[in-house]
Amino acid sequence: MTQRRAKQVAASVALLATVALAGCSTRAPDAAAPGDAAGGEVATDVGVTADTITLGVLGDTSGPFRNLGTNLIQGNQIWADEVNAAGGICGRQIELNIADSGYKADIATTQYRTQQPEILGYLQLLGSPINAALRGNLETDEVTSLALSWSSFILDNPYQIIPGTTYDLEMINGMRYLQDQGLINDGDTVGHIYIGGEYGDNGFLGSTTYAEQHGMTVAPAQIAATDTDMTNIVTGFQGQGVTAILLTTSPAQTASVLNAATALGLDVPVLGNNPTFDPGTNLAGPAADTVGNLYVAASSVPFSADVPKAQEVATAFNEAYPDATASAGVPYGYAGGLIWQQILEQACEAGDLTRAGVHDTFLASEAITTEDLVASELNYSEAGAPPSRSVYIAQADASTPGGLLQVVEPFTAPEAESYVAPQQQQ
Repeated sequence: MTQRRAKQVAASVALLATVALAGCSTRAPDAAAPGDAAGGEVATDVGVTADTITLGVLGDTSGPFRNLGTNLIQGNQIWADEVNAAGGICGRQIELNIADSGYKADIATTQYRTQQPEILGYLQLLGSPINAALRGNLETDEVTSLALSWSSFILDNPYQIIPGTTYDLEMINGMRYLQDQGLINDGDTVGHIYIGGEYGDNGFLGSTTYAEQHGMTVAPAQIAATDTDMTNIVTGFQGQGVTAILLTTSPAQTASVLNAATALGLDVPVLGNNPTFDPGTNLAGPAADTVGNLYVAASSVPFSADVPKAQEVATAFNEAYPDATASAGVPYGYAGGLIWQQILEQACEAGDLTRAGVHDTFLASEAITTEDLVASELNYSEAGAPPSRSVYIAQADASTPGGLLQVVEPFTAPEAESYVAPQQQQ
């Protein structure tokens, strides 16, 4: 255990003791503001005033994940509006400080410098390259951030909240699902197209891990985020006799793969990590005719799922944004708010809404729930371990609101249960 982690664990233990003592307080509960620490003073510093808690949102509304990014922000806002209408958290209203990185690390770094002095933490920090670029800043400035980069490679950074499982486990679970359905078999060759970097490399780690356990061969095709035409790669896969195509790509690249496979008559299942699909791209025009073989493995519930909270969020979205295209990003953005809400409420109960206090609360969190918007409870107390190992499996369906049809209940493969993540302490 590193010295830094040892200090954090000690702080977490101290926090739990503080929460326990607060629960035994003899102060009159009616002396407290809503959510206040049993009537006592609440310590604050950056991003928290007597009236507001300001959280940052650094998303992508102009880059390759702009449709997903827009839906995530809309989900964030629906959550904040509902919390504020109910009286806020710790007697304070939630304010969102929103900026767009365009999925570019240099722009994100500039935006961070502007946002950081004004916010308690990040409700959303979208993108693997952005999270990688800001890693040192988050640690130095003690900014707890919900990382919309689901890479298990960043699980050694204690300031990043991953809201679900990781890309490697998404791929492991997805491949298990395909095999359970008889769509792939031991000994098969599968192709995997992935963007080089933390995002793609982590998805590729998942596919190769599963393949090794099942005697499969993975034909790799590493690409850049800016690549657009996948025809040559898919043609090569056809020549290699692949029985499935795996994707850790952008939605536009997914569309190119599906169009190429259809044109070539390559009728095989296609499995993607959670950012690979968005209806604004993959169901636009002729692309809608090629999505039938696409499955998506994700922690987030599909927009159309028969989950009560997801239906509530969908109704709120349709009322607030009647002309917008919906995706799984909407309930996921809302779920990120629920994760932050529980951390903030616990920190308030402990009487400490400083950055350090909120961070200690996060590290002590063992059972964060999202009313099934995320596939399982989230445990952030084990250093380096994924907070969840479960996914929703959905199939692309142009007739379904949000474009994804849930095909199985929250799913955890045996191979996912036994998987040891790169940063996990054994």
